[in-house]
Amino acid sequence: MDVGKRLSEVRKKSGISQRELAKRAGVTNSTISMIEKNSVSPSVSSLKKVLSGLPMSLMEFFDSDDSSRVDTPVVYSADEFLDTSSPGLDWKLIGKAFPNRQMSFMVEKLSPGADTGEDMYMHEGEEAGYVLSGKMELTVDGEVYIVEAGQGYYFDSRKEHRFRNPFDSNCELVSCTTPADF
Repeated sequence: MDVGKRLSEVRKKSGISQRELAKRAGVTNSTISMIEKNSVSPSVSSLKKVLSGLPMSLMEFFDSDDSSRVDTPVVYSADEFLDTSSPGLDWKLIGKAFPNRQMSFMVEKLSPGADTGEDMYMHEGEEAGYVLSGKMELTVDGEVYIVEAGQGYYFDSRKEHRFRNPFDSNCELVSCTTPADF
């Protein structure tokens, strides 16, 4: 694979300049330019760092079919969702195969007692969600909110945050995070 050509194609398809990609990835403009011209061959860790500015995983980058497919689905059935779970938390990611996804859109279920952990999360981007049934506790920047069925939330993910369900019934919701992290 021609890594330089591929990076240039992916960057242009994302609609960003070399300068913008360099800024997002925390590298110099010349680094992006040299990779795209094949003047340097980046290490895996360097390429991963550059791809974080798109955002795109190494797997997506090297899957050339992924970016050039013209038959990208619009509608996804349940068997095409990425099912992820941990004790008390179930996520279904919609559109896992969509090339260069910019967001993670999920259907989630938090069982009674479920908790994303004692440690607070913080990352670039934004998060939003809508509770379909039940209720949950959302902590953002030290403030605790109870989000019930029919209510939604939206916040800057750079603020410390955490989700939990200290209640007696399941909480089901749809949510979205940027950048895509699944």
